[in-house]
Amino acid sequence: MVNTILIMAGVLMALGILLALLRFIKGPDVTDRTIAFDVMTVASISVIALISHFAGRIIYLDVALVYGLLSFLSVVVIGRYIERGL
Repeated sequence: MVNTILIMAGVLMALGILLALLRFIKGPDVTDRTIAFDVMTVASISVIALISHFAGRIIYLDVALVYGLLSFLSVVVIGRYIERGL
């Protein structure tokens, strides 16, 4: 039962990534693209955590943590660029 729910969650996360990718490509403004990028990275971190669960490898969670930190840093840099320029 738990694996079925996790598979459904993975499918929903993949759908979220695809919709965010569409917004990233189509987005008329830089802020739309930044938000779509952030959504894609958060969903990707969740997918990495699911892969870690199904593969039984705890090291993938470290990869997700580092990816989350880099994602946060990149969104802060892009926000600073939008606000004032570099």
